[in-house]
Amino acid sequence: MTDSHDEVPKMLADLVALNTAKLTKADTRLLDVLMSDPVRAAMDNGSEVSSRAGVHPASAVRLARRLGFDGYPEFRTFIRSSLIDAVGDFENPAARMAARLVKAEQGGILASLLDSEIAALQQVRNAVSDSDIRQFSQCIRNSARIFIFGRGHFGSLAALIALRLNRSGYPSIDLGSQMHQLPETIDQITSQDALLLLAFRRAEPMLNDVRAIAHARGATTMAITDMRGARFEPAPEHHISVSRGAVGESQSLVVPMTVANAIILDLASIDDGKSLRALDSFKAFRASLPARLPR
Repeated sequence: MTDSHDEVPKMLADLVALNTAKLTKADTRLLDVLMSDPVRAAMDNGSEVSSRAGVHPASAVRLARRLGFDGYPEFRTFIRSSLIDAVGDFENPAARMAARLVKAEQGGILASLLDSEIAALQQVRNAVSDSDIRQFSQCIRNSARIFIFGRGHFGSLAALIALRLNRSGYPSIDLGSQMHQLPETIDQITSQDALLLLAFRRAEPMLNDVRAIAHARGATTMAITDMRGARFEPAPEHHISVSRGAVGESQSLVVPMTVANAIILDLASIDDGKSLRALDSFKAFRASLPARLPR
């Protein structure tokens, strides 16, 4: 750029606002096209963007220069950086997908995802200790029931954890599957129970509401979150906060599942055979079910 990079606004909207007086009707049509499709905005060249906007082929270059860039390639790099940083104009699911596509452009989709997952899992080794895992497993072992709550993608993880704990002999309730009668279900929480929260990207208000009720009832709260979903009031008694990947990467689902698997495995190592006996008992029970029933 012709000006100092320290003066460049981080968001495209800010950049446009600073240069509104310079913009033409063609510029506005180009910006509409760029903002409506973050994937193509990060990948198309100036001629392609101009064609989609129905303006002169050189219009994209002129827009870039009006916004302070030397040319359209530098402007496109700015757009890509906005995507990869996942801020402002592009902080939405489509933009996150686009950022991953941008990073995968050179090395291939599968290789990029594998690299991202491996890097995310590797940093768990440094961020989560065996003592962190043990605090969770001891809490589960010592609780009468485990109430588990996750939303979005992590509703599926909550359901899986509840399934595995129930089969291991630890009565567990997936609150996400009880949304039709959530008040009746959480009214059952007592000081003998534990609440496990799964929050990623942000702690949804509903999770905080359930956390507050559990706290008022004297139940112990555990939370597995990424860095952005780590805010609860009051704070959980036990908390594992771990990155699922850098911005623009795959935001691994494997990371929280690995942490959950470690907790359940550690639980089996400290409960004097309770988990193993329960699993054997359930296996025998399932084998005895009539053929008409699912197994």
